[in-house]
Amino acid sequence: MTITRINVGPVHPSTHGVIRLVVDLEGDTIVHVEPRIGFLHRGVEKLAETRMYMQIPPYTEKLDYIAPMSYDEAYVATVEAAMNVQVSERAQYIRVILLELQRLASHLLSIGLLCNDLGQMFTGFMWTFKDRDIVLDLLQEAAGSRMFYVNMRLGGMREDLPADFIEHTLSTLKYLEHRIPMYVSYLEKNPIFIERMKGVGVVTKEEALDLGVTGPVLRASGVDYDVRRNNPYYVYPKLHFNPKYLQSGDNFARYKVRILEMQESIRIIRLALKDIPEGNALGAPIKLRSPNPVNRISVVSRELPRGECLMYMVADPQKPYRLSIRSPNMINLAAIDHISRGARYADLFSILGTLDIVMGCVDR
Repeated sequence: MTITRINVGPVHPSTHGVIRLVVDLEGDTIVHVEPRIGFLHRGVEKLAETRMYMQIPPYTEKLDYIAPMSYDEAYVATVEAAMNVQVSERAQYIRVILLELQRLASHLLSIGLLCNDLGQMFTGFMWTFKDRDIVLDLLQEAAGSRMFYVNMRLGGMREDLPADFIEHTLSTLKYLEHRIPMYVSYLEKNPIFIERMKGVGVVTKEEALDLGVTGPVLRASGVDYDVRRNNPYYVYPKLHFNPKYLQSGDNFARYKVRILEMQESIRIIRLALKDIPEGNALGAPIKLRSPNPVNRISVVSRELPRGECLMYMVADPQKPYRLSIRSPNMINLAAIDHISRGARYADLFSILGTLDIVMGCVDR
């Protein structure tokens, strides 16, 4: 058996991030894939030991620059758990609405980049990228920025929703409900897309559990697990959240789960907008908040667009003594060797696309 070794990358940041894959091939069949990481390492966990509590969100947001608000909320929730701060009901609804909008924006880009990875489907990339921009308009209305938000405060938000936010959001949701079937029709009637996706990169339910993959990658293999239901937070139980999962565990299932999750996010946002109560949604101003923690150790689990994130904090009076982050991207990327073995070399890029890796989250 003759093994050929190929270096894939380091690829440009305009793809999934700066990553290098060392691929061993027998002919054009993948024998082994070794991810080489660390090109974007920024030392966020160590930096957290040198900053006061609410100086850290600008760093955690940049771990996942596709869904930064998700990491912002996960970190702030960890600090709230350490300080025993309760989030007002209106702020809980607002956080759920914004997090699901962030999930929509993330999944839209994920599907668009997958089209780009496969080639010959640039129309899909342009469609989803354009529609993602409309979702970012809503996030900008609510947070004042299009990319990095830092709009969470202990116990609530930096500011309440704008006066016309609900009207604009409902209009956008109606538009997206019309657009998502167009993506499905465009992609699933394309024989190249089907050939590159169905039956490729299969992960069984047992393998998914053994590998520890998370998020859409886990649910695409038939595991009915989502933190929003299994370890619920905020008002998700009131909104009757319903996780989406499939059984085939291949590239197509991982793509399809994200389509289904976008439709579920639209339903959740619409219901949350309908039920949102009156009241105060503002959190404590940063400069007036006592940093003294009540709990020495706090652990928070959140369902980010790419899977479950765990944050473990050991609290000191002024700043974290230790912050440890379980990254969903790191776990999913670690499975690429197992998922890719036996596939053709050309399929490596569709597999990587359906894993939806953001390297800033890996190289934290």
